[in-house]
Amino acid sequence: MNTKINFAGIEMKNPVTVAAGTFSYGREFSEFFDLGKLGGVITKGTSLKPRSGSKPSRICETASGMLHSIGLQNPAIEYFAKYDLPNLRKFDTKIIVNACANSIEEYIELCKILDTLDIDGVELNLACTDTENRGLAFGNTYESARKVTSEVRKVLRKPLIAKLTPNVPDIASIAKGVEDGGADGVSLINTLLGMKIDIHTRKPALGNNTGGLSGPAIKPLAVRMVYQVSKAVNIPILGMGGIVSGDDAIEFMLAGATAISIGAGNFIDPYTSIKAIEGIEKYMERYDIENVSDIVGKVKIN
Repeated sequence: MNTKINFAGIEMKNPVTVAAGTFSYGREFSEFFDLGKLGGVITKGTSLKPRSGSKPSRICETASGMLHSIGLQNPAIEYFAKYDLPNLRKFDTKIIVNACANSIEEYIELCKILDTLDIDGVELNLACTDTENRGLAFGNTYESARKVTSEVRKVLRKPLIAKLTPNVPDIASIAKGVEDGGADGVSLINTLLGMKIDIHTRKPALGNNTGGLSGPAIKPLAVRMVYQVSKAVNIPILGMGGIVSGDDAIEFMLAGATAISIGAGNFIDPYTSIKAIEGIEKYMERYDIENVSDIVGKVKIN
């Protein structure tokens, strides 16, 4: 069986990666398994300058999922390059850095630095809010998504993947925007905006009142969006949203994802990504599939 795939110009040994913000920079998970078994590691959101993040509480459990409002806390690109990247490079896996910013200028400066580092690709976090445009996310409209992608494309030679927010009326048009802007791939979905209220204190469970919903609860929505986007663009898709098993991964690939990412599942079981790889191999063996890429987009629509 051949589990190798090419995603956005990045050659991976298998289609399983770990999602930004759920795996930090890999140090903690490397105590459980060899990160070299993964197709790729997508780092937590990394910015030009350090970010302290949101006020607590930042995370809470929901039915079949979790809400979080971390606020993209991170030590910034200089620290990552000096301390975290050398550690990640000890493992035989692809490294994709999730880039976050609050202006196009910040994205450009950050990606200029990323282009000089020994990494395999950049995931542009388009769920970041634009401080110069009423706090709207960069990925909220076709034009804003196209503009930031095209500006970053001018300074970035490495593979560029745009991560899309699902909190929009038409995610396919946003995907078309980043494709027209020069992205090599798209990743979706980011978290859905949600809220939980403590009925005894009558206060929101999160310090920021609302947060991103992830976990198995969002999987049917994520699969639907991956399918829709696969019909709208010609660039490959990194699918995510509630994947906790090999069967879940196969479902996303049938819908049109070339590769997948494990997110909230990492908190449930640190071995979730390894079990997903094993599950994909078992599926291939069961149905006599020689190349994992043959699964992509092969859903039989009624």
